[in-house]
Amino acid sequence: MPYRIKKFFVFLLFLNCFYFFGQTSYRNLSSENWTFHQQNEVKKHKATIPGTVHTDLFQNQLIPDPFFGANEKELQWIENENWEYETYFALSESEFKNQNIDLEFEGLDTYATVFLNGNVVIEANNMFRKWIVSAKSNLKIGTNHLKISFHSAVQKGKEEAKKLAYTLPEKERVFVRKAQYQFGWDWGPRFVTAGIWKEVHLKCWNKAKIENILYEQKLLNSEIAKLNCVFTITTEKSGKYQIRLGEKPFPFQLKKGQNTVKIPIEIPNPILWWCNGLGVPHQYIFRFSLEQNGAILDEKELKIGLRTIELVQENDQKGKSFYFRLNGKPLFMKGANVIPPDSFLPRVTDSVYRSMVKEAKNANMNMLRVWGGGVYADDAFYDACDSNGILVWQDFMFACAMYPGDEQFVENVKQEVIDNVIRLRNHPSIALWCGNNENEEGWHNWGWQKQFNYSKSDSTKVWNDYQKVFHDLIPKTLDSLLSKTENRYWPSSPSLGWGRKESLTQGDVHYWGVWWGKEPFEIYNQKVGRFVSEYGFQGMPNLETLKKVISDEDLNFTSEAFKNHQKHPIGFETVNEYMERDYRVPKNIEDYTYVSQLLQARGMQIAIEAHRRAKPYCMGTLYWQLNDCWPVTSWSSMDFYGNWKAFHYQAKRSYENLLLAVQEENEQYKVYLVNDIFEKKAGKLELELLSFNGESLWETSKKIGVDENSSSVIYEIAKADFEKFDWNNIVLKLKWNDIKSNYFFAKPKDLKLSKPNIEIQHIDDFTIEIATDILAKNVFLSSENEVFFEDNYFDLLPNEKRIIKLSKAAKKIKVKSLFDTIK
Repeated sequence: MPYRIKKFFVFLLFLNCFYFFGQTSYRNLSSENWTFHQQNEVKKHKATIPGTVHTDLFQNQLIPDPFFGANEKELQWIENENWEYETYFALSESEFKNQNIDLEFEGLDTYATVFLNGNVVIEANNMFRKWIVSAKSNLKIGTNHLKISFHSAVQKGKEEAKKLAYTLPEKERVFVRKAQYQFGWDWGPRFVTAGIWKEVHLKCWNKAKIENILYEQKLLNSEIAKLNCVFTITTEKSGKYQIRLGEKPFPFQLKKGQNTVKIPIEIPNPILWWCNGLGVPHQYIFRFSLEQNGAILDEKELKIGLRTIELVQENDQKGKSFYFRLNGKPLFMKGANVIPPDSFLPRVTDSVYRSMVKEAKNANMNMLRVWGGGVYADDAFYDACDSNGILVWQDFMFACAMYPGDEQFVENVKQEVIDNVIRLRNHPSIALWCGNNENEEGWHNWGWQKQFNYSKSDSTKVWNDYQKVFHDLIPKTLDSLLSKTENRYWPSSPSLGWGRKESLTQGDVHYWGVWWGKEPFEIYNQKVGRFVSEYGFQGMPNLETLKKVISDEDLNFTSEAFKNHQKHPIGFETVNEYMERDYRVPKNIEDYTYVSQLLQARGMQIAIEAHRRAKPYCMGTLYWQLNDCWPVTSWSSMDFYGNWKAFHYQAKRSYENLLLAVQEENEQYKVYLVNDIFEKKAGKLELELLSFNGESLWETSKKIGVDENSSSVIYEIAKADFEKFDWNNIVLKLKWNDIKSNYFFAKPKDLKLSKPNIEIQHIDDFTIEIATDILAKNVFLSSENEVFFEDNYFDLLPNEKRIIKLSKAAKKIKVKSLFDTIK
């Protein structure tokens, strides 16, 4: 009989250096006194675990700040050296009495030989894997010595590359199972790290331990949820054991070694998990204990969300759909791509991941894509996505290259997949597993065969190796690890390159005609795919961000330090070209920084709103990119320190569940109302045409209703009706219930702006009221004590008053508008 759940309890476990799960205990070796040194050098230095060699060198003042100025170029020697880490730790007699003591490394970066009391116990070759070895036979009561020798990943990669008769794109990095972005990207520096990048433990256990739990959702409706919890248990010897959930014991006869057992559970009147904006992301928490003869041997907590997710691909008149159905409802995905939050990953705390996800939620997102050139994020990221209702598109860690297919590499990848899928599979936020980022597009569209002079046999071998990993190994491994309802796999993102017509009619697309193709922003209105999983445009961070890593005298476009914090080879050239199209290009760097952010926000607004208007043809928009790994000019909407650029504020507006947008089509201005909510809405549409000084030139109103989960044209204005007005001096003000937006008829550079008189009144320490006499375009508020403003870079209409919340009391508020850059 299945166990019928009546109540749920949240159990809190406080972790110290030494902590217990019944007869299972953990000893955190990360907190021991560690040292490191360059191989073959005598002098040792203090090390921090988790850490990297770069951060340890910096903390010991052996190198300058890697992020500052052009220091990156002077630190490339580090990647070519071998490094050794070691510690001594005491093991008590009581600890040694445990039947089993495992040495567990959560993460070793990357090629590492582990010595325990002089004996080699682990040969690691993958940053993404967990390394566990039975260690009791190599331990002793008293002082023990643990040493890890890290071998240069760059040199190892080059050695592997020489074994092939042909060259793979991206040289040594593709042979090395470590974070690919560390080898340098067009938004990130090259810091190829080494070190113990996650915690290291001793795990003491007796008789039996729970290896992992898989939950299978067998039935879910409004009346009942039927689940199976599938346990993998390792025992020292066969016998009678039981798993306890609450008051209910489940007895089992287990054999020596590894066992699989199932516990059926029923939940009456289940509460569903919903994504952000559509409901509560409810979770259930179970606490299981493994017992024998009344003694608790091990305990595990399982947190789940009850929901159904389907990837729907159905042929239609225009091609083939690509969308997600959550709990039976077609869902428009609004979100961004995520890269690692730092070049040096051990510095990324749980609070950084939580903050990143929270800011995505605050911008009305419901999906984040974990990009394949970084890392499988820490548990804190996925926990935050679960609790905030953010779905996750999870890439495996392969990007923009072709990879080897020899037996050793493929087996290494298989174990990597197993480790990470087991860790992540129970998270309700996981929506899709994706094989790689742009590998397939690169093979078909980037000219590698010609570039590397492949013979026919070379090409066949490279492509067959690709298929071996992404069309055979990974999907088969997922079949063995996931229940049918959770096994959603997509081999490569995008499925087709943006230069092919079919890329806009099926699958997902990375549309880079804007930026890479230098097409105008307006092309986004025409080039709309079924699911746009990448697109973007660069914007500079605020000067305050750059000043933290660039000296004042180097804050100019010609300095090496400044150029080093723009990794795209023609980045500023491209930004400038687009800026000349849409804005008057400022002469000073402070104004240029501000206008570059407006430019980025404008382009991305056009893209996002084009995608949303095209619903249900298009059902997803994930821009590139949410965050940065260091202070840099990039495609991000938030800078390295978490500060919102103009783009993030615009994303928040453009991702609202109810969106008013205007599009010029066929000599008409069409007013769209996009409704992402699963219920019909009714309200009063109010339109008013204003001159920039506040004169009302035309107005109308109409009661409008819209269907649930829809995009509708709710009003049309003939272009000829407004021809008598000065296009460069008017704005259309739109309002539907509480939803507001503005539409300008000319590009920003052509607007006839005058100096606004902007007044700010303090209602209290955390609230201001801001008003203007005439149009104030793109009002930017800032404070010397780094206050976060609830809204920013917004348009303030004549005689409009707006209430803005502040994160803390502002010492002095500065205000800028677009007019200030064209004086």
